[in-house]
Amino acid sequence: MRNLLLLLLAFAVATPAVAQQPTDTVYRATPRKVNELVHTRLDLRFDYAKRYAYGKEWLTLKPHAYATDSLRLDAQGMDIQAVALMKGEKQQPLQYDYNQQHLLIRLGRRVPAGEAYTIYIEYTAKPDGLHAKGSAAIRDAKGLYFINPDSAEAGKPVQIWTQGETEANSAWFPTIDKPNQKSTSEISLTVPARYATLSNGLLVSQVPAGPGLRRDTWKMAQPHAPYLFMLAVGDFQKTTDTWRGKEVSYYLEPRYAAQARAIFGQTPRMLEFFSERLGVAFPWQKYAQVVVRDYVSGAMENTTASLYGPHAQGTAREQLDWEYADVEREIAHELFHQWFGDYVTAESWSNLTMNESFANFSEVLWAEHAHGPDAGAAQADRSLRNYLSSAGNYAKPLVRFTYADKEDMFDGVSYQKGGSILNMLRSYLGEEVFFKGLQRYLTQNAFGTGEAQQLRLALEEASGQDLNWFFNQWYYRAGHPIVTIDYAWDAARKEQQVTIRQTQPGPAFQLPLAVDLYADGKPTRHHITVRKAAETFRFPSASKPDLVNVDAEKVLVWQKTDNKPLAAFAYQFRHAPRYLDRREALAAAQKQIIQPVAQQLLVAGLADQSPVLRQFAIEALALQQADLRKAATPTLRRLATTDSSVQVRAAALLALGSLKEKQYAPLFVQALEGLSYRVQGAALQGLLPLNPKLALTRALALEADNTGVLTIALVQVYGQVGTLAQWPLMRAKYDAATPINRLEMLPGLSEILGRLDDPTALTEGISRIKDLTVGFKPYLDFKRLIGLLRQIQQRQAGRPNAALAATLVAQAVAEIEAA
Repeated sequence: MRNLLLLLLAFAVATPAVAQQPTDTVYRATPRKVNELVHTRLDLRFDYAKRYAYGKEWLTLKPHAYATDSLRLDAQGMDIQAVALMKGEKQQPLQYDYNQQHLLIRLGRRVPAGEAYTIYIEYTAKPDGLHAKGSAAIRDAKGLYFINPDSAEAGKPVQIWTQGETEANSAWFPTIDKPNQKSTSEISLTVPARYATLSNGLLVSQVPAGPGLRRDTWKMAQPHAPYLFMLAVGDFQKTTDTWRGKEVSYYLEPRYAAQARAIFGQTPRMLEFFSERLGVAFPWQKYAQVVVRDYVSGAMENTTASLYGPHAQGTAREQLDWEYADVEREIAHELFHQWFGDYVTAESWSNLTMNESFANFSEVLWAEHAHGPDAGAAQADRSLRNYLSSAGNYAKPLVRFTYADKEDMFDGVSYQKGGSILNMLRSYLGEEVFFKGLQRYLTQNAFGTGEAQQLRLALEEASGQDLNWFFNQWYYRAGHPIVTIDYAWDAARKEQQVTIRQTQPGPAFQLPLAVDLYADGKPTRHHITVRKAAETFRFPSASKPDLVNVDAEKVLVWQKTDNKPLAAFAYQFRHAPRYLDRREALAAAQKQIIQPVAQQLLVAGLADQSPVLRQFAIEALALQQADLRKAATPTLRRLATTDSSVQVRAAALLALGSLKEKQYAPLFVQALEGLSYRVQGAALQGLLPLNPKLALTRALALEADNTGVLTIALVQVYGQVGTLAQWPLMRAKYDAATPINRLEMLPGLSEILGRLDDPTALTEGISRIKDLTVGFKPYLDFKRLIGLLRQIQQRQAGRPNAALAATLVAQAVAEIEAA
């Protein structure tokens, strides 16, 4: 499950306002199994007008350990019409109590442990009547969603889809909605015949079901958790591949169907790679991926059928701007869940790390395999930085048996920190042993559940090592090491000294790591283990090393202050082999930008083999310094026109645009002719201060085809030089944008709102800024956005609507502060 909160935090990294989650001292036990799910059979039809699902359910269970005379099911906000015990084909009515959350059924006798019985339930699901709490990862929790069911929104498809995690599927069928339950399933869907359907398992029948209707039945022969049950109904066009004789399919809206393989076509390669790497072949009957509208998260790993939000479908032009961290990463993430989360499921939300940390780790694995070591290291670094960007993460252990709400588990600890810990553990144990341990964990718990202790035992079996120390400090302890590293050369003893101090609260972490000493461009490796809060390590060396590279494998989960001189970082950039070696050197240069060595280093970074580091170097430049500007601009011009990465080209254009020099205007005009929206957006922004009239003309010409960064640039141009005639398009583009893109549009919106003498536009604009700030207040620097509102008010002072602006801003600020 992709985490929207983490994306917002990544955007607002300069404003680290973080929601402090409430704490809870109640121990969150793994749910007790009184009855155990065996098989779930559903027969569903839908009332689009009322947004209801009419369901018939045959639920087979058995008492788990003790005889019982009752059954408690989760069933949210339903009308229950009938409950009966199946006696062959006959129904024996049963007594029950229902409180709109739980259905308590009296079985009429004590059923012995292990004896299967089947309950029949007839019900109406009313998901739109629920007011369930969502989370940062999953913004809503009503389980079943009707999209544009009355076709009121022109151009928007009619769809039905589900979202079960964490415990929302009980809003559309009664079940024991806990992750430690597993059930086979059979789901029949009666739908308009013009629509396609998708659910778990295989499509075993399609039959007419009345005028204009069809009944599709999907059967899942292997057990899976209730939160992983899914359905999707809509005008999807299916594209089919195969892998080892199994169907691999992609369901997209018809207008994107031609791009299905461009988007999802690497899935068979991923299936092969993950199956080989884990030593466990993909365990399910098929694998499908479907893209839906208005999805409440990023994506979801439903068993055999992952579901994605609309960001995962795009035109060929839009895909030019996609980065690995966008859709490809997400495809790998959800696919890896088919092993870690679906095949073996976290036995409780406290152990969510057994699902999400592994999926996060898979993003690094696939990047390495498909795009090379630099790409894998870049993804690992991006992930760790995401965890470190929020201090609110530091007080939470990876395995949490106390939390305020299960939804709070979906955070940078369960995802990014956990994935980083697995990457570190892989390095410590070695590739072969680490993956042998994962194979043991998967095979020993196949179609069941798992927790961190079972992972530890499997890795201990594979490695022959005691790993309690590792799991105690990384899985059951909060935080991470915060270290400073200092160096001293003892010429008399021919000895290099390295002092490592841990300054985080609590006891010192045990940190096995590698230290490379470089002389004449060649490293000598030393292995050490840090065990104390402050330790000095001494290494013999015939001469003073040119570089001492601590954590030479660059995998530790820590925050470090590395007090080596800039010259050593420059040497590290030229000689140390890893992506993070070079990134650390560029980051050190950025901090000491006035030094000639730092400037030379950043200019060298413009030619790095990694496009991520070329972009980093561009963005680290301080072009207001004449010497650096003279040295860098020839390379920036080349990068802006010829680099293989659109991200690098766009960054170079933005850097040149910051100079506001007319000599670059032809370059921006030329870049506007390209296909990349990102490059066009950067060019338009560069052109705006040089020739506002031409920028407006070009923006108007681009109105028919724009998205993403280009749309943001259009809003910026209209904000600076547009008129009331452009306001309807700005408003429409803002309303259609993602939350992050809306944030980036705010400067343009506020600029034009300060100039317009139209009360309707003023009301609409201020209301939108207020609504965005209120909706995402915990994750934003809301005071900065209040300042933006006050700037609108100040610019409206003396204009015809000054009083209205003052009133609207005052009301908006009051609502924001009260939220």
